[in-house]
Amino acid sequence: MSHLRTVFHAAACACLCLAARAQAASLPDLPPPAPPALRDRVHALWARSPDVQAAEAERRAAAARVRAADQPVYNPTLSLEGENADVDRRTASASLALDIGGKRRARVEESHAALMASDAAYALRRRDIAVQWLKAWASVGLLHRQDMLGRERVAAMQRFDDLAERRLRVGDLSAPERDLAALALAEARIAQASLEGQQAAAMATLAALGDGMETGLPALPEGLPPPPDGIVPREAEQRPELAQAYAEQRRRDAAVDVARRARVPDPVVSLTGGRVRSGTRSDPVIGLSVAIALPVRNSGRAEIAAAQAEADAALAQRQAVGWQTASALRQAADTYRTLRQTADTLRRLRAEPTGPRTLLLERLWQAGELDTSDYLVQLNQHLDTALATLALETQTWQAWFDYLVATGRLGDWIDGPAQDANP
Repeated sequence: MSHLRTVFHAAACACLCLAARAQAASLPDLPPPAPPALRDRVHALWARSPDVQAAEAERRAAAARVRAADQPVYNPTLSLEGENADVDRRTASASLALDIGGKRRARVEESHAALMASDAAYALRRRDIAVQWLKAWASVGLLHRQDMLGRERVAAMQRFDDLAERRLRVGDLSAPERDLAALALAEARIAQASLEGQQAAAMATLAALGDGMETGLPALPEGLPPPPDGIVPREAEQRPELAQAYAEQRRRDAAVDVARRARVPDPVVSLTGGRVRSGTRSDPVIGLSVAIALPVRNSGRAEIAAAQAEADAALAQRQAVGWQTASALRQAADTYRTLRQTADTLRRLRAEPTGPRTLLLERLWQAGELDTSDYLVQLNQHLDTALATLALETQTWQAWFDYLVATGRLGDWIDGPAQDANP
């Protein structure tokens, strides 16, 4: 009996394992999470960003409008009347307009759609802030590496210029070759100044986004971003742009219903009570009246036509956003795949460090095995290739962030799949 129980238990465990594997296989592949230091930095950026704070305030305002729309449309009216004449009259009346056309329900639906649009705008604002910061962060890290290579180039050209000056004095080098060394040094310094300017611009972008960089930037990973294969894009309706467009379309459609229900006049019911005195006689007064407006001078058709036109515009805008997001996804995937493959190939080809290669070329030139022109051509080509490889890696990281944005997976990369509501 115990043996059978053990067999059944093992079979049940096997079934559960197979079910878990099937469920895991059905889940879309997600990008690997960002480093914790990078995630914390982005969250700190969101917390201090004025744009994100403004979007959050707009969300609170939209939520308050939902509560306001859920309140009754009309308030009661209380009136007191008194008259002293042949007949003394003292009455009090209360009146209330009745929402028989469903105005309150229509306004609630419109405000809910507006809240959804505000939530999507908030997610878009967070996403845009994050991707701007991430691009600037990757640029700063790779420009730092380019700056180190540029300084190496300037140092090599400075040594070459000093050696050329000494060899010119002893007659081992011609004046045109000496001038060529000076021109090469000037060109290296100009390129280095350009790199330092780009690095300053990237740092200024980080500062403009609200990153004070008090604790230093997280280190950029040495490798390339992960390959795009296996990362399944979110459904189109879940991406922030389309989510906002859908919500805006629903809000416009709800506004049409609000305009239609506004055409329906609501009756006003009044209840009056009091007392009338005539001489020595005093009689109670009780009255009930119903009043309703006649939509003869303003039928409200123009408001409905305007709301319907805005709804049609929102539908067209949503279709345009759908086409744009689909096109952006194809472009981002193709661009990232091409750049990453090329950058990965160049990284494997450029396995040799630049320093030993530079010293080897310098020794060959001093030994007379390379003339000045060949030395400069090979040195510049070697360093230019290294700098171009780093520039390509910069473009690859930028394309990686664009690809995450296009797939709607930037939030999964920053916070993991548990934060699906985030951008």
